[in-house]
Amino acid sequence: MPYEPPPHLAGLTLAEIAALVAERKLPPVESWSPQVIGESHMVIAADGTWFHEGGPIRREAMVRAFAGLLMRDDAGHHWLVTPFEKLSIEVEDAAFIATDCVRADDGLAFRLNTDDLVIAGPDHALRAAGTTEEPALYLQVRRGCEARLNRSTWTQLAQIALAEGAQDNGWQVTSCGASFSLLP
Repeated sequence: MPYEPPPHLAGLTLAEIAALVAERKLPPVESWSPQVIGESHMVIAADGTWFHEGGPIRREAMVRAFAGLLMRDDAGHHWLVTPFEKLSIEVEDAAFIATDCVRADDGLAFRLNTDDLVIAGPDHALRAAGTTEEPALYLQVRRGCEARLNRSTWTQLAQIALAEGAQDNGWQVTSCGASFSLLP
């Protein structure tokens, strides 16, 4: 069956985005206890490119499949988890890149470089890092992993914030009842 990416965020309501998020069935890696622990020889570069043994993984379906198996532990180490193996994976910055953002009703919805959709809120917080001159914004995705907002997505979010009076409220945005600072 051919892959059908989710529709453009701009044309969807928050309820439609939430339904698409709920439709995505991810493997239950949290319940697996693999006995073999090793090295995957994989790297996720800061720009979101996945590499295996030094070469880029060009098949987007493979990246999406691996991304569904990804988790980050409390020590900050990233792992690819299957029922049989737990393999370390090097992540240069964030495991995902947020590539699109839209205000939908009272939520902020994001599309990731893996076509995952995430709605910011209490379970998917936005975190400001970096410096005032070079800010970096991150979105909590799942299993401890984050997405860094790329430049255009950061600009989209800043435009939403400006339209909603962010300069008057300390550069805060709200999504699904949670407030987030856009300043590090």
